[in-house]
Amino acid sequence: MLAKDNPCDATIFTCIMTSFFCLARLGEFTVPLIKSFDPKWHITRADYKLLLNHEGLPVMVCHIPSTKCSPKGKTIQCTPQPDLNLDPHHALKNHLHLNPAPESTHLFAWYHPTAGLRPLSRAEVTKKIAAITKLYPKTLNLKGHSLCIGGTLFYLLNKVPFDIVKTMGQWSGESFTLYLCHHALILAPFLQSEPEVLNSLKHYILPPVH
Repeated sequence: MLAKDNPCDATIFTCIMTSFFCLARLGEFTVPLIKSFDPKWHITRADYKLLLNHEGLPVMVCHIPSTKCSPKGKTIQCTPQPDLNLDPHHALKNHLHLNPAPESTHLFAWYHPTAGLRPLSRAEVTKKIAAITKLYPKTLNLKGHSLCIGGTLFYLLNKVPFDIVKTMGQWSGESFTLYLCHHALILAPFLQSEPEVLNSLKHYILPPVH
């Protein structure tokens, strides 16, 4: 589906995996138009760091200068997943190897065969996803926000507490409750085999009984 030695495919794969595990929206890691890239608004290579947390474990940290919901910018993070074929850290290392560029370049800039280095646009990602779903009809036609809800489901199924998931996704106040309510029909079927997690979901979205 995606060739890891192809500059464009490797970049798209990395962007998808990073969005998924960071609980980010696709639009936060891509540009709306190729010519609209601006380091004041869009993530650059200088905005990414691999750090160690207080336990000495690696953490992928991405600072997004500005978003629709956070005009002053926000920092999101996730941990490498070395036990999975979808490891975002390994994917990012491969992408940076195939697409070397200055620190001021878009984090997901890639080398077009004729146009040279260009930032990754949202349209480029959705075009590739559409092409894959056309070739493989049983594949889910992922949209940008599907990555965020998919990542949320991944962490819940892996027993990450709701409050931690809320913090990772940077939901504030009641917005996480509203988010879970809105996506309950998507989450619930997958959580049937995890009664404890499903009960926690119900606790979040159902009003208290008086």
